[in-house]
Amino acid sequence: MSILSVKNLSHGFGDRAILNNVSFKLLKGEHIGLVGANGEGKSSFMNIITGKLECDEGEVEWAKRVRVGYLDQHTALERGMTIRDVLKNAFKYLFDLETEMNEIYNKMGEASPEELEKLLEDTSTIQDILDHNDFYIIDAKVDEVARGMGLVDIGLDKDVSDLSGGQRTKVLLAKLLLEKPDILLLDEPTNYLDEQHIEWLKRYLQAYENAFILISHDIPFLNSVINLIYHVENQELNRYVGTYDDFIKVYEARKQQLEAAYKKQQQEIDDLKDFVARNKARVSTRNMAMSRQKKLDKMEVIELSKEKPKPEFNFKEARASGKMLFETRDLVIGYNEPLSSPLNLRMERGQKIALIGANGLGKTTLLKSILGQIPSLSGEVELGDYLHIGYFEQEIKDANYKTCIEEVWGDFPSFTQYEVRAALAKCGLTTKHIESKVVVLSGGEQAKVRLCKLINRETNLLVLDEPTNHLDVDAKEELKRALKAYKGSVLIICHEPEFYQDVVTEVWNCEKWTTKIV
Repeated sequence: MSILSVKNLSHGFGDRAILNNVSFKLLKGEHIGLVGANGEGKSSFMNIITGKLECDEGEVEWAKRVRVGYLDQHTALERGMTIRDVLKNAFKYLFDLETEMNEIYNKMGEASPEELEKLLEDTSTIQDILDHNDFYIIDAKVDEVARGMGLVDIGLDKDVSDLSGGQRTKVLLAKLLLEKPDILLLDEPTNYLDEQHIEWLKRYLQAYENAFILISHDIPFLNSVINLIYHVENQELNRYVGTYDDFIKVYEARKQQLEAAYKKQQQEIDDLKDFVARNKARVSTRNMAMSRQKKLDKMEVIELSKEKPKPEFNFKEARASGKMLFETRDLVIGYNEPLSSPLNLRMERGQKIALIGANGLGKTTLLKSILGQIPSLSGEVELGDYLHIGYFEQEIKDANYKTCIEEVWGDFPSFTQYEVRAALAKCGLTTKHIESKVVVLSGGEQAKVRLCKLINRETNLLVLDEPTNHLDVDAKEELKRALKAYKGSVLIICHEPEFYQDVVTEVWNCEKWTTKIV
């Protein structure tokens, strides 16, 4: 049975087409990976099927009474609500049903026998729904999922406005899992999650009986949980059975077949055109020339998809720094309360270090304390000589209404417009992207604009806070290559071992220093 049916859907921003005449069906129990390069329209597709975005043309039809759960990174969490409040809100529809049932009981005293029979039938239906959805053991269910996502350690009575990006994602995801919808829509759920909870989510999705659509650039994760791939490319949506690895094999084979057929047809077209040009004027061969011209006119010409620009990240390097990059002496980080025991850390020229550990331990706080962006609670940080630091922040919260050109030009006023455009193009952005406002770009495209500014600044120390979030497979691979080739030093927060293991010389586990229970 079809849960969702999409017919002839088209969508674009201004003169930039995103999806063209796309059709899609979701069946009960299907576990779908929605993949494609940054900016191809994956999140737009999710927003259209959930009604957050209007399509230009086409139909989106859900089966009746289907409950849809959508993990949207931009969902607002109200100040004053605790984690427990948000999680219990997953059962709002059940609490509403309980209220409705109590109102029915109040009506029973004044009802006629016929009305009473109808009211009893309604309460029986509601009672069945409450029982089936474990309404009377909600607190136990909340604790179970909260423990699996590591929220119990944070404290279920903590105000949601005080949470880090990773903790916030965990709360939204836990609420969604508690809602147990007929279909889950997950847009990059592993962003900001630490390794332990990515593993928990993997096991949960492997055992998930209902359908889900998952957008993710984390290929090992994707491979382990899905059985179908829908690939978005050049405004089309194509279906492949199997894992991401299975899809890549079929996709590459089809691409090679199409290229071979294209070359063969182009040779045939050249031969036919040549024959027509040489023979159309002669009386004796004019009929043969006309016959070949007709063949040319009727021929369905094979067209190859335009190759998407591949990103190219080459970090500009400043003069060498001093031997010591930074040293901390009894540094205690935190805001209102300590997040670490006193830290005595030292980083030297040439080191490439990964900071790992669960969310909420203060990894980002440590980076900002070292860079002097926030005050520490006690202790001190000494920075070395001749440092040229390039900092990539985890997330930019404010909407940016500048165009990409204006955004980069503001940081590099000496560049010509040609140089700004060329710098953005090297990061894998097309002319349409470059001329768009930053706010309308996908998360991956916005990350590429920020990386463009970073690679064009001379640095000898890169401080990177989860730079792989939102980046597509090609961009991740290129960033890994660039960081390995970089002669300077690197301090990186990352939850993807397959990314950082080949880059770094050392791993610092923040769980050894934390004051939190992990």
